[in-house]
Amino acid sequence: MTENAAPALSITGLSKEFGGLLALDGVSLTVAPGERRAIIGPNGAGKTTLFSLISGEARPSAGRIALFGRDVTRFAPYRRAGLGLARTYQITNLFPRLTALDNCLLAVQALSPAKFHLHRYPAFHQRARRVLDAVGLADKEDEAVRNLSHGEQRQLEIALALAGSPRLLLLDEPTAGLSPAESHAMTALLKDLDPAITVLVIEHDMDVAFALTDRITVLHYGKVVADGLAQEVKANALVQEIYLGTS
Repeated sequence: MTENAAPALSITGLSKEFGGLLALDGVSLTVAPGERRAIIGPNGAGKTTLFSLISGEARPSAGRIALFGRDVTRFAPYRRAGLGLARTYQITNLFPRLTALDNCLLAVQALSPAKFHLHRYPAFHQRARRVLDAVGLADKEDEAVRNLSHGEQRQLEIALALAGSPRLLLLDEPTAGLSPAESHAMTALLKDLDPAITVLVIEHDMDVAFALTDRITVLHYGKVVADGLAQEVKANALVQEIYLGTS
């Protein structure tokens, strides 16, 4: 990050309470433009809640969220998307009866002021085909999504996230449910993303997390318990105890 560049993401004292349960407790972190950061931790640590707050799908109980220097704590999701935020989910969120290309066209058009019409604008088709090619699905554009393999559907979700030319990409367990071969292919795909895109990834597979990211933030019971370079965090005794089950 250059001296005068605003962080891609800045979170200060972020908390979220659900009916008396504190899912996030005073989380603060800063992510530089172009950085690759992993969020890891055991189930129930608050990782997906953190993503929901960043994307605007949930409101924090306390704290502040800024994207590229702009306070977005009270912004609706579509306004955050307009600033360059995109997100994928643990469970695929696609239109199964539509083709891969039509799914991408919907995503490409989502941030455009143009009137909705899938096949009216050649530029939308060009963009949709570029993102399909970028994730290795150029030969699947006419295939109905329901006929794609699980791995291909995960690739398509990445394509949809890339369709809006995001500046900050949130990936929620992108290798979940994939075979070892599919996981390896997905890791290679993500490593090849435009380095200008800031990537924040939730990942249970430690090998994938370390392969993809420069820095690791560890959540446990809604709090940040470790944060630093990947190898530093990997060697952290507390992380080994709570995440790897060692002592």
